[in-house]
Amino acid sequence: MSSSLISTATLAQIVDADGVVEWDSLDRDFRQRISRSLLPDNTPSHAIYPSTVEQLSAAIAFAHENNYKLLLCGAGSKLSWGNAVGSVQLVVSTARLNRLIEHAEGDLTVTVEAGMRFADLQAILAKSGQFLAIDPAYADRATIGGIVAAGDTGSLRHRYNSVRDMCIGVSFVRSDGELVKAGGRVVKNVAGYDMMKLLTGSYGTLGAIAQVTFRLYPLAAASATMLLTGDMDAIARARTEIPMSSLTPSAVDLLSDRIVSSLDSGLGNGLGLAVRFDSIAQSVTQQCDRLAELAKTLNLKATKIEDSKRFWPQLRNLIWQVSDRDRTVICKVGILGSEACSVLRSLSGISPDLSACAQVHAGSGLGVLRCDFRAEASIADRVHQILKIRTLAEKTDGFLSVLEAPNELKQEMDVWGYTGNALHVMQALQQKFDPQGILNPGRL
Repeated sequence: MSSSLISTATLAQIVDADGVVEWDSLDRDFRQRISRSLLPDNTPSHAIYPSTVEQLSAAIAFAHENNYKLLLCGAGSKLSWGNAVGSVQLVVSTARLNRLIEHAEGDLTVTVEAGMRFADLQAILAKSGQFLAIDPAYADRATIGGIVAAGDTGSLRHRYNSVRDMCIGVSFVRSDGELVKAGGRVVKNVAGYDMMKLLTGSYGTLGAIAQVTFRLYPLAAASATMLLTGDMDAIARARTEIPMSSLTPSAVDLLSDRIVSSLDSGLGNGLGLAVRFDSIAQSVTQQCDRLAELAKTLNLKATKIEDSKRFWPQLRNLIWQVSDRDRTVICKVGILGSEACSVLRSLSGISPDLSACAQVHAGSGLGVLRCDFRAEASIADRVHQILKIRTLAEKTDGFLSVLEAPNELKQEMDVWGYTGNALHVMQALQQKFDPQGILNPGRL
């Protein structure tokens, strides 16, 4: 059916009347975010905002019955990641599903609806001296459902593992409108384990996340960050020495030289290694001193940054803040740890048309690459440079997947760059969960 046949009155019978917004009446910024996630010449008729799980189920059931294609989202902060979505008739946002369902302080668990903003949840948990140990992109506006759907963890995965490991329960709506629950609200409950693993990082292709239960951690009494800068070989040595020492950092990130030079002046030159400690004050001080001693033996400059709460958001912004979306491409990368420093150093010699910077989690080798191109660089040239960096990553048994980029560029290359042997399994799972292909079509 054509989206023009969907009436506002019909949709108002499914969700609250004020939860139905025609395309031209949408907030301009939100409409632009949606447009960047869609193939050209694709205009949905409405965006709808269910305010209860029952309304979310009814909305998806309605689409299933009429074979309408849906774009699922929360606040839309990561809506443009990955492949552009094909033709859709409706946008379904979980932004109004933003309630705290249960916070079991003694069990260190919390259950929230998918539309709750990450920043709002952290503020609630902080009152009880607890926090959700992830460090996602766009932390000020990202929603819980979007973070899980994108599998977005950040630097804290070094100590606390991924968002997939912290998710112990989930409720989601299938493509036919049925509500499904997996896992539970107890840390030791492993029922539905596989279902939670599947939904994390599924980009809205397997179901609409409605509620999520997470394990939590106590807030540390003190936090500080040490930034080591200098020669590539010395930084690589420090990356190797830290895991073998008695140090217990929360985050250890390798930084390309361009990021280091963009941080506060006086922090040094060359590659960087940012190491964060969270514990009691005495432990944080002692660990910073020990790392400073290691840096001295390696002839590295060591700077203690007392305010981790300022430094790490600043680091995130250097990667994620985009002023000109036509010239910037942001990618997720995986690089073999022993080769990460060499790959980061190689970025500066890729092309004069490209200014590239990267932040790589030293423990996992996962990270984020930002490429800013000169305005005169053609789409073909940009694709060529990104593929050169992908080749560098793949030579270390790694990968490069394009997250944010102009749609013109995405249409000219394989966005995911997947080289494994499980593609047919992923396609079969998507067919099983969404046989009509109504959820974020074309995203996989």
